[in-house]
Amino acid sequence: MEAGALFLSGLAAGLVAGTASCTAVQGGLLVGLTGDSRCRDRCEHPPAPLAGRLAAFLAGRFAAYALAGVLLGLVGSAVRLPPEARALLLVAAGITVIVFAIRLLRRRDACAPAAGRRLAPPLMGAATILVPCGVTMGMELVAVSSGSPVAGAAVMAGFVLGTTPAFALLGYVLRRLSRIRLSVVAGVVALGVGLWTIGSGLSLGGWLPDVTTPAAATTAQMSGGVQRLTIWATRDGYRPAMVEARAGVPVEIRFNLGEQGCTRTVTIAGRDVAVPAVVRLPPQPSGTLRYVCSMGMYTGFVRFS
Repeated sequence: MEAGALFLSGLAAGLVAGTASCTAVQGGLLVGLTGDSRCRDRCEHPPAPLAGRLAAFLAGRFAAYALAGVLLGLVGSAVRLPPEARALLLVAAGITVIVFAIRLLRRRDACAPAAGRRLAPPLMGAATILVPCGVTMGMELVAVSSGSPVAGAAVMAGFVLGTTPAFALLGYVLRRLSRIRLSVVAGVVALGVGLWTIGSGLSLGGWLPDVTTPAAATTAQMSGGVQRLTIWATRDGYRPAMVEARAGVPVEIRFNLGEQGCTRTVTIAGRDVAVPAVVRLPPQPSGTLRYVCSMGMYTGFVRFS
């Protein structure tokens, strides 16, 4: 597919599907740009206007996504981070958001060195590539399959441009909230986002105990010596969320896409898979195989016995 067509495809995905999911996952990093305007009266070198900081944030985000597209198109999946590494980055991002949230709640904006303030917005924008939403994962898979650095950069650049208006609007909303009494509400919301991001990272890494494992609802069907399962990826999770299969027998799992959402990319057996897809697994030992969406929000289980 030509780079121009991929650019338009990425742009449409960003505008239609990426706006809500990416701002929900990555928008907390914008809290760091919404410091109290009183700092202008206290600091020798006051911070730049919000428009400049937002532009630097978005420029850093665009550069990171375009570079990722080049690398993905050039060498494919070799440059992709494994799920465990992405999980650690999600936890780190959540901690960063919590720090900014606490600063917002305390209504303080320390007079950081001018050089540090100049570097922070583009670095935070670039860091969003390390906290991918579900649609981002899908675009990265498209960049990998393109086999071209130009095409990979085109689809990622189009995607990030498609989500830019929502990020700009969110930045101004957060700034407005930080300057009025609702700053406490904004801080509490940001705190919740940070905790949710940490929880998503822990879930993606498989570091949370599965204390609410659902009862089995479906049993695999045997055909030609292979067990076959069908699972639907919906906006609210995977259906059925728990299936039964026999241990020691190969299994084929067909993931169908019911609705657009973060479940469109599933992490299973240590790899990311774009839905719809068929995942074939060798004979498994007794136990439970856990899979999760790319954002760590929704999980599913295959119980082998």
